[in-house]
Amino acid sequence: MRTFVFRAGTAVVTGAASGIGEALAHGLARRGSDLVLLDRDADRLDAVAAAIRAAHPDLRVETHLVDLADRAATARVAEQVRAAHPRIRLLVNNAGVALGGRFDQVTLDEFNWLLDINFHAVVQLTHALLPALKAEPGAHLVNVSSLFGLIAPAGQAAYSASKFAVRGFTEALRHELVDDGIGVTSVHPGGIATRIARNARVGSGVEREEYETGLRQFEKLLSIPPAKAAEVILRGVERRRGRVLIGWSAKLPDLLARVAPAAYNRVLVTGLNRGAGGPARQAGRRPVVPPTATPSTADRA
Repeated sequence: MRTFVFRAGTAVVTGAASGIGEALAHGLARRGSDLVLLDRDADRLDAVAAAIRAAHPDLRVETHLVDLADRAATARVAEQVRAAHPRIRLLVNNAGVALGGRFDQVTLDEFNWLLDINFHAVVQLTHALLPALKAEPGAHLVNVSSLFGLIAPAGQAAYSASKFAVRGFTEALRHELVDDGIGVTSVHPGGIATRIARNARVGSGVEREEYETGLRQFEKLLSIPPAKAAEVILRGVERRRGRVLIGWSAKLPDLLARVAPAAYNRVLVTGLNRGAGGPARQAGRRPVVPPTATPSTADRA
C-alpha cells in the first residue's frame, strides 16, 4: 500500500477540542489536510478551529457539535458530513470517555453510556462514512483504542470492554478493507498527559476517596505530551502501520500480556507501587484504577 498523502485531502477527527484530538487537528493542518472536527464542547472546539484558521488560512476547517452518546444526533451529524464530503481521505475516531469503578460498583446505565461513546459511536460513524472513504483513493481509517485495549486492570471493566471491542473491530476492518485500498490503524496510547482520569465519571458505587487514591497514583505516570502522541499516530498513518503503540507505558504491558496473559496484573500492580511511590492498596482496599491512555470527550479530546 502506498504512503498516505495528507495534503489536499479531507480529514475527519472526533473529540477534536483538546488532548490528542486537538493535537491531531493541528498536526493534520500542518500537513495540508482540510478538516472536519467533531466534539461536544462548543467553546473549546471553536478555539481550536479559530487557531487553525489563523495559522492556515488556505485550509477549510469545518466544525460539528455532537454528543456521541446520542445515537440519533450522531447519525444526523454523520449524514451532514457525508453529504458535504462525499470523498474523505482520513477518518480518526478519537473521542472517548472514562468510567471509574469495578463492575459491581457501576450501574448498567453508566456502563452502557461509556459503550455508546467509546465503541458504538466508532461503529456508527465508520459505517456512515465508509462509502466516502471508499470513494477516495488511498483513504485511511484510524480508531483510537487504548493501553486498556491490550490489558484489562481491575476497576476498568467498562473501559477495557469498550477498548478491546474497538481493537477487535479495527483488526477485522483492516482485513476486510485491504482490497479496497483503505489502510486501517488501531492506536494504543500509554500514559498520555490528558485530563481523562481527572474528568472521568465515577461509578455510583465507588467511594470518592477510593477513586482519588488510584487517581493520585496514576497521574504520576502520565508523562507523554498529547502533541507527541499525535505525531506518533500521524507517522503511523503515513507509513500505513496497522497498529501503533505510543510510549513504553503501552509497549511493555503489551509484551507482558503476551508473555504472561493470565498473570500480568500482579506484575503491573507491583510496578505501579514503585512508579507511583505509594502502595497500590490502602486500608485493605484495592483503589479504583483510572484510565491512563486515551483522550476523552470529558477531557474534550
